[in-house]
This record gives sequence, structure tokens and C-alpha cells, in this order.
Amino acid sequence: MQRKFLVFVFFPIVIMLYGIAVPLQAVSAEKGGRSETCKACHQGHYNSYINSPHAKKAIRKSPANAEGCESCHGDGKSHIQKGGGGGIDIFIFRDKKVDGTAKSAKCLDCHAESRTLSHWDMGAHKTAGVSCDNCHTVHSGKKMNLKTAQPELCLSCHRGIRMQITKQSHHPIREGKMKCTDCHDHHGGFEKKLIKAGSVNELCYTCHAEKRGPYFWEHPPVEENCQTCHTVHGSNHGKLLTHRVPQLCQSCHDATRHPGTIYTNFGNFGAASQSNRMFARSCLNCHSEVHGSTAPSSRGKTLVR
Repeated sequence: MQRKFLVFVFFPIVIMLYGIAVPLQAVSAEKGGRSETCKACHQGHYNSYINSPHAKKAIRKSPANAEGCESCHGDGKSHIQKGGGGGIDIFIFRDKKVDGTAKSAKCLDCHAESRTLSHWDMGAHKTAGVSCDNCHTVHSGKKMNLKTAQPELCLSCHRGIRMQITKQSHHPIREGKMKCTDCHDHHGGFEKKLIKAGSVNELCYTCHAEKRGPYFWEHPPVEENCQTCHTVHGSNHGKLLTHRVPQLCQSCHDATRHPGTIYTNFGNFGAASQSNRMFARSCLNCHSEVHGSTAPSSRGKTLVR
């Protein structure tokens, strides 16, 4: 009987003392030495952290070589003393009340000297309040710690572009042969739309080098801006054209050499023989060297074959 009494009385006391002793030991530990304590409550987050580059001591500036969990989340002493809980005396990235600049500042403590972040402060993403954790996660073993792969990551915000790349004529983004970051510098830059070149044409020439020239006979719209005739992400007209030919050509060539409209007595749908401007490649049937020509005399001047 006395043995049962001792078990029922002293065993709960021992458990209670142990429960008090563990937190006290964790609190008394120095900052940076409490990662194991974090693990006790946040096992899932801890496991994903261990599989990420941030947990690799081989990386010189990784949190594993600094203060562990507290490198990003701040001093956890008060958090532990108060019994934990979301956002209680601890910095958490999923808190929507925390300013995006403050979240990015945590990352920039280590990554500010990165070559890819040299223009972050002047980028459109920072101006729009986008923070590092909108695209990246600390607790991930994925490439670059991205939350998801391109293009889905970018399209989650840029929904209008999703619609464009589904059109019949599009760059091979959906097919995985191109990425958004092939053309855009997501971390910031000097150019509009964060493109990775000094101009639209220079960016296009990185892939379409054959269109660069030089040509003896230049086509002025080509020299000025590729987007005069082409749209970037997708079009329902072939070759990513902004309009179907001959309407595209006639937006500039209103009444030079040919009538300004294809709907004439000679070329309308009711004529005995249809004009070659009404079918196939239209103007391009003859003026095929539309990007420029090195042919002699009038052949080159009019960009014909």
C-alpha cells in the first residue's frame, strides 16, 4: 500500500520537475545554442532546415556557422520563457503584419554582398513591397531555396503573363526551354521590366543573333525596337506578331507603292483572281527580308528576295 502511495505521489512530482528543468536549461543556454530546444516544438521546420543549404557548415556564412535558428528568427530566450507560441517575442516570416523590408533585411544580413543582389534596392520588386520570403524559403532543400520552380513561381503574381504564354504563338516557357530569369533580372536592375540588357533589341539578339545584321538596307522599325512588330510573351498571330499581316505592315506603309487598303476592286473577296496580299504570307510573299537586306539596288531597298 505504501509503495503504491509513493508511486502516485512522487512520480508526478518528478515529471513536473523535469519539465521545469529542461526549459530552464534551454533559457540559460547562450544565444545560438538553442536549436535543439527549437527542435522540441518545431520538429517539422527543423527537419526541413537540416536538409537546406542554411544548415551546411561547409558554407562559410550559413546559419549553422552562426547562431542556428536564431540567426534569422532572433534571440529566442524570451520566447521560451513565455512558453512559445506563434509570434511571441520571436521573428516569424509568415507574419503578414511584418513589413516586407524588415523580412528582407534579415536575409540581407548575410546575402547583401551577393553579386546578384547588387541592384536590389533599385528594383521594382522591392518598390512593390515584395520580400525575399515571397519567393524563397529558409526551410527548403530545393534549388536556390525557391518555394516552387519557374515559371509557376513568377506566374503566381504575374497572372496576366500566364494568359499570354498560353496563346498559340509563344516563347517556349511552358515547354521548359526558357525561364523568366533568362530575360528578366528578378533581383533588380536599371532597365524597364527588369530586363537583362541595355535595350529590348540587345536582349532579343542574345538568342536571335541572325537578326542583328549589319544590313546595308535597314528596316527602321527593326532597328528601333523589336516590339514595334512583335509581342514578347504570346500572340494569336504567327511569329509573335502584334497584328496579322498585311494589317501590321499597313500600320506604317499606308499608301506607298501599293494601295493603302487590301479591300479594292482588284483584291477583294469577290474578284475573279485574288490578290497575293489576301493569302499565305501576304506582304512577306515578296518582301521576305523584312529584318534587313544586303541585296543590291532596288531589291535590297524594298526588302524583296
